[in-house]
Amino acid sequence: MNTLNDLHTISSTFSNTEKMPVLFLGHGSPMNAIEENQFVAGFRNLAKTLPAPNAILCISAHWFTKGTKVTAMEMPRTIHDFGGFPQALFDVQYPAEGSPELAIATKELLLPTEVELDDEWGLDHGAWSVIKHLYPDANVPVIQLSIDYSKPAQFHFELAQKLSALRHKGILIIGSGNIVHNLRLVDYHNFDKDNYGYDWAIEARATVNDYLLDGNFQALINFEKQSKALQLAIPTPEHYLPLIYTLGLKEKNEELSLFNDKLVAGSLSMTSVRIL
Repeated sequence: MNTLNDLHTISSTFSNTEKMPVLFLGHGSPMNAIEENQFVAGFRNLAKTLPAPNAILCISAHWFTKGTKVTAMEMPRTIHDFGGFPQALFDVQYPAEGSPELAIATKELLLPTEVELDDEWGLDHGAWSVIKHLYPDANVPVIQLSIDYSKPAQFHFELAQKLSALRHKGILIIGSGNIVHNLRLVDYHNFDKDNYGYDWAIEARATVNDYLLDGNFQALINFEKQSKALQLAIPTPEHYLPLIYTLGLKEKNEELSLFNDKLVAGSLSMTSVRIL
């Protein structure tokens, strides 16, 4: 399908708008959903700069599937996909509506890749823990697109490009994960230390940031061939690949900026990206 046909596919459901930004949000600990900290403040400050969306499409690290799926239910459930946290976190509900119409449009835009319309998943914490700070009233419909774990980063980059028409229909596309994300090496004793990272995490963050700001996306797509520091930062791909979706949507002459650009607990980063 070409872009004109893509736009026709969704024109009956969503009106034309100015081009929406694209985001990658470093979501960090689920506790960010209920804590007050600098990163939550960063999300809220971001929200003040965003045009009002018609709906949100979120690619979360926490929906990692065989094949590609998109949530298509009217009312997605709030999924508490974690353990060992206070009851207050499990009590959080984010009652945003879904959008079966957007799910169907997304499925059609991504052809010939087969996309399954899913009515079981909902909103996992990669989605609701950050979106709740952007839209606390849960008044914007949200759908999720899963990440096919059987595919390489290049596939995900190219798949994201097919979603570009949605940006002109008021759809805010959000990737949610963490660029530096090595849970096995987290220094829990220094979790609250500001901008604290191991040497390799500092190196990985600097390398990725340079690639991002220089527009060297191919190096980021080929992350598995990069330095030892990046291998430690990305021991598994699920938290990194949402960034690749965000980058796939960047158009020429758009500005890429970073915020919440700090390390946490030695082996995590909260670095987030805004493209417009």
